[in-house]
Amino acid sequence: MRVLITGGASGLGAAVVEAVAKHGGRPLVIDRSPVPPSAAAEAPDVEHVQADVADRLAVERAVGDLARAAGGLDAVVTAAGVDACGELGDVPAAEWERVVQVNLLGTAAVVRAALPYLLESRGRVVTIASTLGLRAVSDATAYCASKFGVVGFTRALAAETAGRLGVTLVVPGGMRTAFFDNRQERYKPPPGMRLSDPREVAEAIMFALTRPPGCEVRELVVCPDRETSWP
Repeated sequence: MRVLITGGASGLGAAVVEAVAKHGGRPLVIDRSPVPPSAAAEAPDVEHVQADVADRLAVERAVGDLARAAGGLDAVVTAAGVDACGELGDVPAAEWERVVQVNLLGTAAVVRAALPYLLESRGRVVTIASTLGLRAVSDATAYCASKFGVVGFTRALAAETAGRLGVTLVVPGGMRTAFFDNRQERYKPPPGMRLSDPREVAEAIMFALTRPPGCEVRELVVCPDRETSWP
């Protein structure tokens, strides 16, 4: 299985890379950062292209290069994501807009570029939303806007491609990744808050990717048992 993963250099994306390799697949990565050597024996070397998913032309080139090198694509997982916390009037416009560019427009750009290859293989798309794509909170207008958009995009894509493409929306809660590292303290998870292991979310993604033809996992919520933003 040839799986294109955005954001595969860290966090959930890196966990998906390792899960794909562990299951005998071929991970292909697009990320702004180089992919570090994997600690997992299953994925010592990963094919990757450094590109910013907010740059549509760079995305189109990267998807094409990786797909041609692999002889096609069987799946795409859009794990790249960023955030910019704060009240609307306090977040610089460029930072606010970048969240939407990466999380929503980047997701659409990658799927659009991969679509011809996926339709040929009757492959699968897994998009990554968030519990904040279903429930809005203060000081997260950019993130909520982008992730609510991913939810709508994915549901519409599933309707549009039914019978031709597998489409799954994954809704993770908070995970133990570097995603929170550069936030102000008030926007970080409080001490003792339970967060998911991204490897568990990656295994849920693999479950969706490995269903037999005709069986679709349309939506998955994967979160800690005390997730504050769900339901």
